[in-house]
Amino acid sequence: MKIIIQQALQNSCNYADYRAKVSRLLSEGKSSGNEQSEDLLHYSQLNEVRMNRLDKTIAVPEEVKAAFGKLNKNYIWLVLAEGWCGDAAQLLPVMHKMDEVATSIDLHVVFRDENEPLMQEFLTNGARSIPKLIILNTDNHEVLAAWGPRPEGASRLIKEFKAKFGVVNEVAKAELQKWYLHDKGLSTMEEITKIMLALE
Repeated sequence: MKIIIQQALQNSCNYADYRAKVSRLLSEGKSSGNEQSEDLLHYSQLNEVRMNRLDKTIAVPEEVKAAFGKLNKNYIWLVLAEGWCGDAAQLLPVMHKMDEVATSIDLHVVFRDENEPLMQEFLTNGARSIPKLIILNTDNHEVLAAWGPRPEGASRLIKEFKAKFGVVNEVAKAELQKWYLHDKGLSTMEEITKIMLALE
């Protein structure tokens, strides 16, 4: 595991570089990842607009800032993502804003398809679901916790939709995006803050 983590960190980039790489691929008519399709390109284009909006509108509440100010240890947040992923588009900007207010956290982003060994270590119910936040000790890169791919409320919405209709279709995806819009990143911040405080 340690070697896998080290390799992923070497492959990682900061949030600005992740955004720049996804934008560059879009300018070439491509999505990130191994698979290319019209659907993935379309989702990537939508996500670019979403992330631009979220970068401007997401605000970290004072109580989250205060909690992060109390962290005594240093951490690396290693996040698996791809440009076409709707959940990653909603959640990465939130993690970035949290990273900005926390001096003890260093955010690194890696592309899922370029880091298959890492993804295999952090499957969700056997699936390569993203985004996945892996929290590491800065000193020795020990894995302390993991979170994702969605906050509990969003996961519940998808589970209930699938139970009712037997499939996660475009209607479900639209409902999920509405959930994120109303939540404004607050559930994600609360859940991750709780994990960080527990690690202290």
